[in-house]
Amino acid sequence: MSADTDTGSGTATGTATGTNAGTDTGTGTGPRTASAPHVLDNPAWASLSGPHSAFAEHPAGLRPGTSRAARYDPDVSPFAALADPADPRSWADLAALVGEGRVTPLAGVLIPPEGWETVGAIEGVQLVDTSLHAEPAPEAVRLGPGDVPEILALIRLTKPGPFLPRTVELGTYLGIRHRGRLIAMAGERLHPPGWTEISAVCTHPGHRGRGLATRLVRAVAAGIRERGEVPFLHTSAANTDAIRLYESIGFTLRRRPSFMAVRAPGNTPVKFP
Repeated sequence: MSADTDTGSGTATGTATGTNAGTDTGTGTGPRTASAPHVLDNPAWASLSGPHSAFAEHPAGLRPGTSRAARYDPDVSPFAALADPADPRSWADLAALVGEGRVTPLAGVLIPPEGWETVGAIEGVQLVDTSLHAEPAPEAVRLGPGDVPEILALIRLTKPGPFLPRTVELGTYLGIRHRGRLIAMAGERLHPPGWTEISAVCTHPGHRGRGLATRLVRAVAAGIRERGEVPFLHTSAANTDAIRLYESIGFTLRRRPSFMAVRAPGNTPVKFP
């Protein structure tokens, strides 16, 4: 995800999707061990195998609980996830799910196994709520399927990251309108147990500098907190304006995952060193 800072246009990036890799800062999340990785080290897998299981697709013939790879319904999100990037079976299941020669977004896998090709990569950051002042935004309205055409138009203009026709079903999305026109929005995307990702934070270029993005982030966070969960988010490491904004309102850097797109092999067996 990328964030709109009200100071410039959004920057499209991926999101953390199936990873135990990346640099963990150890900030505000408790200890992590090889036997018990933190749920935010692999938030897309935790989402697809948990609260978002209704949106999950698995390789043909494999059931949830036996599959080691999954992806979101293609109308909901483009992302796939691995149960464990160090496990050859996870990659074999992903290859069966994606299809020969097909490209899928992943995160945290710095060097895919032999036979897989990295076709793009972006360095990112993951931030967690440690002292955010969350509060409702009285002017914000709940967005739903009927608002999708306007949402997609705003996404195309501001480029905060991928948003598809059914992404709005992943959680609560709030927007602010001016004279009936949608000018700012933010919502919920990944949902690992106990956590919810704030995503699609964007403001129309003609309405930046008014703090709309901050108000919406606080409002979405308030709803997350009401469920007893903790907000977190992702953005590009190069989006320094967004990072400064989030840190200034109470988010803390937790880790630096890498976001990438990988191409599945054809008939070449997947080999590990």
